[in-house]
Amino acid sequence: MKIAVLPGDGIGTEIVAEAVKVLQALELPLELEYAPVGGAAFEASGHPLPEATLKLAREADAVLFGAVGDWKYDTLERALRPEQAILGLRKHLGLFANFRPAICYEQLVGASSLKPELVAGLDILIIRELTGDIYFGQPRGRRVATDGHFPGAEEAFDTMRYSRPEIERIAHVAFQAARKRNKKVTSVDKANVLETFQLWKDVVTEVGQQYPDVTLEHMYVDNAAMQLVKAPKKFDVIVTGNMFGDILSDEASMLTGSIGMLPSASLNAKSQGLYEPSHGSAPDIAGQGIANPLATILSAAMMLRFSLNQPEAAERIETAVKQVLAQGLRTPDIWSAGTTKVGTAQMGDAVVRALG
Repeated sequence: MKIAVLPGDGIGTEIVAEAVKVLQALELPLELEYAPVGGAAFEASGHPLPEATLKLAREADAVLFGAVGDWKYDTLERALRPEQAILGLRKHLGLFANFRPAICYEQLVGASSLKPELVAGLDILIIRELTGDIYFGQPRGRRVATDGHFPGAEEAFDTMRYSRPEIERIAHVAFQAARKRNKKVTSVDKANVLETFQLWKDVVTEVGQQYPDVTLEHMYVDNAAMQLVKAPKKFDVIVTGNMFGDILSDEASMLTGSIGMLPSASLNAKSQGLYEPSHGSAPDIAGQGIANPLATILSAAMMLRFSLNQPEAAERIETAVKQVLAQGLRTPDIWSAGTTKVGTAQMGDAVVRALG
């Protein structure tokens, strides 16, 4: 089983090292091959997603990804910025379905920003369409306005667009996932304002008729954002577009105590996947050994389950993470009085020990 390991920038190298340590402790027949990506790749070859890195990702059964980005690259033209690497991988690998589970572990209820009674037992799955919407829509760019309130002024524009097949395939993913959970799908849109999301709502409704055992509700994105902090446990599976999913999943991460606890999987039609923590490269804490590696370690568990057909190994990792939290070990982002503060490597070592 070949895994492309792309650590990236900032804390990406630190957290990926801990996930690799855990994977190696399982003693599975895994072949790990490393390649630069993001700012590290730009420094090495002048492009955030070199052809060699893309070739490795295409040939691998799965990609273990850290994070990309650093403030020092903000002055580069957009095509050369580190973030273009992850967008390029999503596009070239066809990674249209993004799974972001938001689970509040019993031991971290107190770390959440919400009252314990609102988050205890929380288990939400956000499914985000990943290769369409305003992030990829064309045309886009800058120009001199010929109309509007300020003709003659410089303006920028992006295009929000979705086709019926794009919506249908992500809707099927959501309904099939809900069948394995609590059989409820909340489709998040802005159909009252955007034509794109009126089509989204219409198509999701049509697909939902093929799943009579799953309850479907529609919710505007602003209301969904409010309900996530008002009554988060009312949700089961949330399905939404690229931009809304990006925002809502980061909001949901704080319900769990820290974005450092939120793993993710991005899959294509062949179940080839890219697995990464939902957080970014955090250059402000890079190199300090204090980043939380658990989201990356849990992403590795998702990789074993979804792309490598190793569900038992995935469960071993998830159980080990729960045991480490039960022991009271915490990185600074989830630390509270009465628990033991540890660093990145110490947390990884603890998970390895818990694997037995």
